[in-house]
This record gives sequence, C-alpha cells and structure tokens, in this order.
Amino acid sequence: MPDAFVILFFVIVIAGIVSWLVPAGEFDTTDITTLSGETKQVLDASSFRYSDNYHGLVLFDDTGSRTGLANYAFDGMVSGDKWGSAVGVIAFILIVGGAFGIVMQTGAINNGILALISRYQHADHLLIPLLFLLFSLGGAIFGMGEEAIAFCIVLVPLMTSMGYNGIMAVLITYVATQIGFATSWMNPFSVAIAQGIADVPLMSGQTFRIVTWAFFTTFGLLFTLRYAKHIKLNNFSTCKASQNSNMDSSLEEKVATFTTTDKVILLAFFTGITWVMWGVIAHAYYIPQIASQFFFMGIVIGAIACFGGRMKVNDISAAFISGAQSLLPAALIVGMAKGIVLVLGGDDVTSPSVLNTLLYHTGNVLAQTGTVTSAWLMLVFQSIFNFFVASGSGQAAITMPLMAPLADIVGVTRQVAVLAFQLGDGLTNLIIPTSASLIGCLGVAGVSWTTWAKFIAKFCAILFLLASITVVIAVLTGFS
Repeated sequence: MPDAFVILFFVIVIAGIVSWLVPAGEFDTTDITTLSGETKQVLDASSFRYSDNYHGLVLFDDTGSRTGLANYAFDGMVSGDKWGSAVGVIAFILIVGGAFGIVMQTGAINNGILALISRYQHADHLLIPLLFLLFSLGGAIFGMGEEAIAFCIVLVPLMTSMGYNGIMAVLITYVATQIGFATSWMNPFSVAIAQGIADVPLMSGQTFRIVTWAFFTTFGLLFTLRYAKHIKLNNFSTCKASQNSNMDSSLEEKVATFTTTDKVILLAFFTGITWVMWGVIAHAYYIPQIASQFFFMGIVIGAIACFGGRMKVNDISAAFISGAQSLLPAALIVGMAKGIVLVLGGDDVTSPSVLNTLLYHTGNVLAQTGTVTSAWLMLVFQSIFNFFVASGSGQAAITMPLMAPLADIVGVTRQVAVLAFQLGDGLTNLIIPTSASLIGCLGVAGVSWTTWAKFIAKFCAILFLLASITVVIAVLTGFS
C-alpha cells in the first residue's frame, strides 16, 4: 500500500481537479437554543446557493489569499488557532506524545504488567481476564497499539507454557487494545482529535462511551475465554519444552524490577488521568488545557523517575523528544489533511467553497435514506477508509472535516459522526493487513495473516453488527 502521505498528495491533486469541475457554494447559518439554554450557530441546509467568487486550484499562490498545490502543506499546518484544527491539534499531538514518551520510558507501565503476569501466571482463570481488561484500558486511556507488539513477545511463551498458543497472546494484547481504542471515552490520539476537528467539546459523551467500552470489552473477553476453553479441550497448544524451560525464572527476574519507584510513577499517572477527566467534566477543559495537563503530568513523572534513579534529566528530555517524534507523522497528516479542505475553498460554510457544494449534494442523497441509515453509512465509510489510512489520528484529520458538517446536513449530531469514526477505525484494525501493529503482533506470535483472517473474520463481523446497533442507538437517543 502507498504511504499515507502519498495517498494524501494524490487526494490533493484530485481535490484540485474537482475544484475546477464543481462550482463553489455557500450556506447561511441559523441560531438554535440547546436544552441547556446555550445559543449555538448551526448550518441551515435549505440556504445553499452557488457562488461565482471562487476559482479552481492554482499551482502556486504568492499572494497569501488562497491555497495552491505548492502551498497546501504549509497553509494546512498553520491554519486555525490553538483551540482546534490544525495548528492546535498538531501542538496537542506533539505535546501529549512527548508526555507519554516520558511515561513509557520510565518502564513503570511495562514493569507493572510484567509483575501482574508473574503473580498470576499459574492462575490463567484470573490472568487472562485481568490482562484483557488491562490492555483494553490501555487502548481506551492512552491509545495503546504498537506497544502490544512488545507485550506479545512476553506473552507468547507464557501462553504456550500455560497450554495455549500464539493466537491467544494476540487476542489478549492487540485485540484488547483495539477494542478499547475503538470505544474509548478519552483517547487523546483518536476521540479527542476527532472531537476537536468536529468542534465538539473534548471528551464529551463519556457516559455513553464508557457503557459502550464495557459492553464491547466484555464481549471480546468472552470470545477470548471461549477460545481458551476450546484450546484446552482439544489440546491445540503449540507449547514446546524449549519455550518453557526458563519461564518461571525469567518472570521472577522481571517482577524483581517492579519497585517502589514504579508504584509511585503509576500512582502519579492515574492521578494525572483523573485530573484530566475532572477538568473536562467540571470545567469543560479543551485542547490547550488538556495538552498542558498531560505536559505537566509528564514533567512530574519524569521528576519521580529522576529522584528514583530511573532516569537522568537529559533522559527526560530525550524521552519527550522521542515521544513527540513518534507522533510527528500523525501531526503532519493533520496539517496536510487540512490542506485538502483549503484547496477546496475552506470549511467555513458561509464562504464560497467546493466542499460546501459536495456536502450539499451528498447530504441530499443521504437525507433521502433517513438519519439512521445516514449514520450507518458513515460507519461503513470509516470502516472502508481505514484500510487505506490505518492511523487513527490521520483518519480523523482526513475524514472528520467532511463528516462533521455532513452530519449537520443529514440531521445527526456531530457526536454521532465522531462515534462512527471511532468504531469504524478501531474495530477494523483487527483484520486489515495494512495495520503495522497487527502484522507486528502476528509476526511475533508466529501466525500468518491468512490464518488470522480466517480465525477473526466471524468475530469482526459480529463486532461490526454490534457497532451498527450502537450507532443506531446513538442516533435514536440523540447522542450529543
């Protein structure tokens, strides 16, 4: 598959061609009063009209008044302000990524999980549910994904020593993280970015999402336990003596590294997460405040690691840079994806834009199907699009500028559009071969993708059915 940046470039070229073929249009807005008494401006779908004040894409613009093909990257990255897309979201991604880089570099999370594994390695009826829940929380809270590969390395020999196989290790780690990722109520790298772009209060709708997370996680755990029982009954274990010989001693060495410093770091981490949730719920904190909270949490955890002899001051700086660097591609995608919108005339519904014309006609088609079907088609679209751009933050940056105003036109809330993005993006990660994290976990577990696809296909189909039901419920209950 072409790289996401290659795909983006050709999307820009296509957008430029479209800008010459499709006339620009604009809408009016109208004021509405919400249930809380707040007045909001929303798009008036009946006010659409064509405009002659916009012309198609140029190769290069030196006036600063429009976005040309050569300008889309820079213009996209500096567009907006600190409160949203794109510059605010880019800064949010880099700062939060740097903060989590410090947290992960301390090794406290790794050591905590390894200590848990060591303690319960002979009680699989406790270990499997605990690990599945823990990894699902990891996906929900801080977007754990690639980290599952490292834990697969640890869990594959452990699973085989307990009479299971490599597939069990992938289920407990990667599948659990992606279920948590897809149903998260606070993941800063997916739901927060999507809500920021859609102009929805960050981390809003938590109650609905937490219930969704609990349901999907329970379903995933039951599937995993059922498969574990199937292996035990049919003796399908791939266990080999060479894999078991040093398992107990190895884990004893690992658990010995779980010290008081790790405990204090984990306490500070969960305190920081609680602080973020409190700020969002009690004070409606948004991108600038939440990014600052994560940054402060990273500094505090780095200081604890420093006083505990775990890291040096320069190590903290290097970990922050490394964490931010790992998310630099996602940040660049956010900016360049914003360039697509600018090439089409921008996302201001009251200004002439090709995007407005596309939204109007697409909305008219979807409106004929009803709000429920429209929301479900959004889920289908996001599920298919994830095959091409497997990055959650990248997909949010590319699709949400279109899906958010489209939701206004078809009569569903933007919160529902964000939910459709989450479920479509996260759940399809369990099977698409373009997911580097999935392929990495399968490689560590010694499972081919074709074998995995045959095994997980029915499970993914059921998850998509449940996701569809979830979206329908969200529409019918007015989820906002």
